[in-house]
Amino acid sequence: MKAAILFILAGLAEIGGGYLVWLTIKENRPIGYAIAGSLILILYGIIPTLQNFPSFGRVYAAYGGVFIVLSVLWGWLVDRKVPDIYDWIGALVCIAGVSIILWAPRS
Repeated sequence: MKAAILFILAGLAEIGGGYLVWLTIKENRPIGYAIAGSLILILYGIIPTLQNFPSFGRVYAAYGGVFIVLSVLWGWLVDRKVPDIYDWIGALVCIAGVSIILWAPRS
């Protein structure tokens, strides 16, 4: 449960921070958005280090799958772009990949 929460928090920090920077550059929002976004992106860099998995590479590979799912949801809820069936299929494939990377039996 802790791992899932940390993956979600890291994903939201990366997407949210990046989104604030995006708004500043692409939509002429005040520079404060970019500063806040940059600080959130620093937090994103810290959150994955709280995971209990011993391998940096596996944590970041698994996080990539979670990030994809969260990005689809962000696009739907924030940008109002309704995901199509291929978005959902891709998201499910990513979650399957995350599960294999993190919990496959290894000797």
